[in-house]
Amino acid sequence: MDVTHGYDILGNIAIVKFKRGSKVIDKKKFALKLMKERKNVTTVLEKTNKFSGRLRTLSTKFITGVKTKETFYRENGCEFRFNTDTCYFSPRLASERLEIAKMVKKGEEVLVLFGGVAPFAVVIAKLSKAKKVVSIELGKECSKYAIDNAKRNKVSDKVEIIQGDVRKKLPKMKQNAKKYSIFGVSKTKSFEGFDRIVMARPNLKDSFLDVSFPRVKKNGIIHYYGFCNEEELDEMKLMIADEAKNARKEIKIIGVKKAGDIGVKKYRYRIDVKVLN
Repeated sequence: MDVTHGYDILGNIAIVKFKRGSKVIDKKKFALKLMKERKNVTTVLEKTNKFSGRLRTLSTKFITGVKTKETFYRENGCEFRFNTDTCYFSPRLASERLEIAKMVKKGEEVLVLFGGVAPFAVVIAKLSKAKKVVSIELGKECSKYAIDNAKRNKVSDKVEIIQGDVRKKLPKMKQNAKKYSIFGVSKTKSFEGFDRIVMARPNLKDSFLDVSFPRVKKNGIIHYYGFCNEEELDEMKLMIADEAKNARKEIKIIGVKKAGDIGVKKYRYRIDVKVLN
C-alpha cells in the first residue's frame, strides 16, 4: 500500500508527504526503500506542513539517514546549497529558470524579485550573456546562502544580492545615480532601470507591480508569476493592465504559460509583459 502523496528530491535530501494516519514503521520502510533506489539520497524528511509566511518556510521531521536539513542541489549545470526548512526552493521551477535564461539577451540588466537562495539569478548569470543580475530577497539566511551560491557557481562578478523587503528596496533604486565626466564637466546619470524583471513572487495578495513597473526600461520585459484557476486568468490579466495604467505604463501581454499546479485546478501562471514606454 502506498503511504505517500508524493515527494520532492533536493539533491541529497528527499522530502516526503505521507498520507495522514501512516504508521512510523511504514514511513521508515518507504524511506529506506527510497534511499536504496535513489543512491544520491542520504536523508529523508517528512513534510509536516505547507509553505507558510512571507518567507515561505517549511516544517519537516527527520525520518532516516544522515541527520541534516542542509542540501547540495544541482540543476542546469549549477549547484546550490541551502537549508530545506528555512529557505524556500522549488525544484519544479528548474525548467522555468532555464527558459528565462534562454530569453535573456546579451548585455541585459536583469532584476529578480523574491530571489531566495538565488536559483534564478545564478542560472541566468551562468547560462546567458546578461551584463548584470540583481536578486532581492527578504530572508537573511536565504540571502547568505544566495551570496555563497553566486561564489560557488563563479558568477559573483555578475550577480548582486540585496537583502530586504522588495517594497522598500525598489523605490530607493532611483537614488542609485551614476556620476560621469564629459570634457572635464561632472554630470549625473539617473537610474534607468532593468531590461528584464523576474517576479518569482510567493502566493500573496500583493502583486508588487506598483513598485516594479517604475523599475523597467522602455521595451523591457516583466515575467510575472501569479496563482489562480483557469476561470480567473482573465481577471489576473485585467489586474496587470490596471496596475500598468496606474503606473502610467503602456503594456502588451506577449505570453501566458502554466508554470505548474499548486492545488486542485489551481495553477502558477507566468505572464510575460512587454512595457512599451
